Parts: sequence; C-alpha cells; structure tokens
Amino acid sequence: MTGSCPPGNPKPYDRYDTASYTPYPQNIPRARRHVAQLAMDWGHPGAADDAALLASELCTNALVHGCLRDRLFRVETSLTGAALRVAVTDPRGERLPYSRPSAADDQFGRGLLIVRMLADRWAVEKLTVGKTIWAELDIRGAADA
Repeated sequence: MTGSCPPGNPKPYDRYDTASYTPYPQNIPRARRHVAQLAMDWGHPGAADDAALLASELCTNALVHGCLRDRLFRVETSLTGAALRVAVTDPRGERLPYSRPSAADDQFGRGLLIVRMLADRWAVEKLTVGKTIWAELDIRGAADA
C-alpha cells in the first residue's frame, strides 16, 4: 500500500508503505530488501543500507520477542521531507524491548544497541493490542548521493 498518509495518523507523509509478514525467519530478509528498495525508489539511496539494517533489527526483535504463532507482524515505511521512518508492529505489547549487556561472544542481544547507534530517533509505542517500535533516519537534502 502506498499513499500519502497512513490510516489513523493525521501527519502527512510524502510517501508511505506497509507490508505484513508471517512470523518466519525467511521474512526478515524480505522485509529488509523491501525497505531498502523503498528508500532507493523514493530518492534516498544513501539511506537504503541504514534503513535496511534498522528494518532487519526491528523485525528480528518482533520475531524473537513479539510474535505469536499465526499472527502477522507489520512493517511500515514512511518518508517526510525530514526523515525516513521504519516502524515494526507486533502483537505482544506486554513484552517491551530493553537493552541488556552482552559479552563479546554472545550471538544475540545487540539489536537495540544497533538501532540506538544508527537511528536519529527511536521509540516504542504501546498499542491496545501489541506495540510498535519505530526508528527514524534524518534525510539531508532532496536526494542522497
């Protein structure tokens, strides 16, 4: 779905897209590629890699900590004149993300650290059912090189 404004949100966007995925690991790279392609299609190829990494980390968090069997998670990508936003919604609002220390040889536990370091802003929004975690990249200039 591409449009000028997501449903239920009065803030106008220059571009908006939403895609829902089943909670299976193979959908993480699909979401990552989709978000990267949107950044390029929307004139910001310089933000594509960072947006893809944010999507990957947020989707992985949703899959590991927020998904329920047979319940979809949603990835929303939006663009304003100032920012590219990636937002991931999952059905488990009672499981809010938190940073935890990780050892050098840990395989997991760095997702939120990556999001915090990469994004210009990020937050968690509790919903009636579920939660949305979003991260924004500031867009500098009309189009990235």
